Amino acid sequence: MTDEMTPEQMQAVRQAQATATSLKAAYRPLDEYHLDLLFREARSHNGWTDEPVSEELLEELYAIARMGPSSLNTCPARYVFVTTDVGKERIKPALFERNVAKVMTAPVVVIFAYDLTFYEHMHKLVPYREVRSRFEGNPELIQNTAFRNATLQSAWFMLVARALGLDCGPMSGFNNQAIDTEFFAGTRIKSNFICGLGHGDPGKLFQRLPRFEFDEACQIV
Repeated sequence: MTDEMTPEQMQAVRQAQATATSLKAAYRPLDEYHLDLLFREARSHNGWTDEPVSEELLEELYAIARMGPSSLNTCPARYVFVTTDVGKERIKPALFERNVAKVMTAPVVVIFAYDLTFYEHMHKLVPYREVRSRFEGNPELIQNTAFRNATLQSAWFMLVARALGLDCGPMSGFNNQAIDTEFFAGTRIKSNFICGLGHGDPGKLFQRLPRFEFDEACQIV
């Protein structure tokens, strides 16, 4: 807590600390099924069933995913949920050929993007501290912060989607500039990657590809 906080803000901090303490005291590890669902047996899907994804589920998904951390609570991620054939036709010209079918048949296509003007909202996101000036006039810091944290937020989003019973098909095989021109013209929002969202068709999956072992990817120092 800092001297810049109001009594109400300090009370909110104390409440948050109490909640975290209580949550940890009640900790139970995820069971094997949920670890499989989120990580070990989760797959990036290439095909979809025709089961729809409701707007209410998308709103629930976002409401949970937004709680994942980003540095300084910058929250630069922006999301476009493309659910109509008309919307998908707007994406289609930007797609690499191998991705056309799996995008056009997905119940929802999420455009994960990042806002380069995120710092203009810091008075809302960090109301007890002046942090906007850290970013103003520093385009490299703005770009790095926006891209890194929006990517992190998008990862939280996909984990929440899996937790809610949905499947994801993230991809970067498209022309970012074409997507930006079509969906974000006149703004400082930039596309990061896109992701099919729905109920995956297991008949369209391939074998799981190898991963690095611990000693190949990790160090303990």
